[in-house]
Amino acid sequence: MRLWLEGVGIAGPGLCGWHATRTVLLGEADYVHAPTVLTASSLLPAAERRRIGVPVKLALAVGCEAFAGAARDPASTATVFTSSGGDGENVHQICETLASAEREVSPTRFHNSVHNAAAGYWSIATGTREPSTSICAYDWSFAAGLLEAAAQIAADRSPVALIAYDQQYPPPLKAVRPIDSNFGVALLLVPGPTAHTFATLDVSFGSGAAKATAMTLPALDAVRAGVPAGRSLPLLEALARRIEQAVVLECGAASHLCVVVAPC
Repeated sequence: MRLWLEGVGIAGPGLCGWHATRTVLLGEADYVHAPTVLTASSLLPAAERRRIGVPVKLALAVGCEAFAGAARDPASTATVFTSSGGDGENVHQICETLASAEREVSPTRFHNSVHNAAAGYWSIATGTREPSTSICAYDWSFAAGLLEAAAQIAADRSPVALIAYDQQYPPPLKAVRPIDSNFGVALLLVPGPTAHTFATLDVSFGSGAAKATAMTLPALDAVRAGVPAGRSLPLLEALARRIEQAVVLECGAASHLCVVVAPC
């Protein structure tokens, strides 16, 4: 399945936006690990901004950056949201409440606990009524999301924004589900070349396990291995270098994706 890429958004540890991240991936700037910088989106009404957690902030930040780079209207574009676990802090707070004497869970915590919460807030922020899919595939959530977006584009011949995000869990959940950092990435994918496309992605699904492509810089490979959404980094590195490269992404314990990235 061939896709064209119009825009990229990224927020991760020491990775603040696509422009700055690209200089790091090209070796033009040193990588300095730092907490992921996030702010509440001005697209949401004040009441909604107060309710959102880290995953929604990640999704809105990277999604808006990708759309801005593509100069495309998010209100008229379908979306695929993918996360390995959603709002870990919210899950922690709900578990604490259920383990207490007062077991009433607040309505805000309850509606933020659903896996498609980011998609709901995105629709409020952008005013979109286009189709949206929210999926989860454990450590392989980014690859599963890319496969879903590619399949939708192949079937419908319409643009799709892929938005992947993951949040750290607090203790004690972190002990059984360690995620090293907060990370989000967005790819604005279209079915054909436009004035804003700068790369093609040839996506193919393969049965059988395959070794995932690693990062050139060991510190960034630690980010890739430490957070599921960070599995996108080898793909971003190929995009930054504007070279043709086959990138392997694990997609389940016994399958993988091969993505051939090429500039256009």
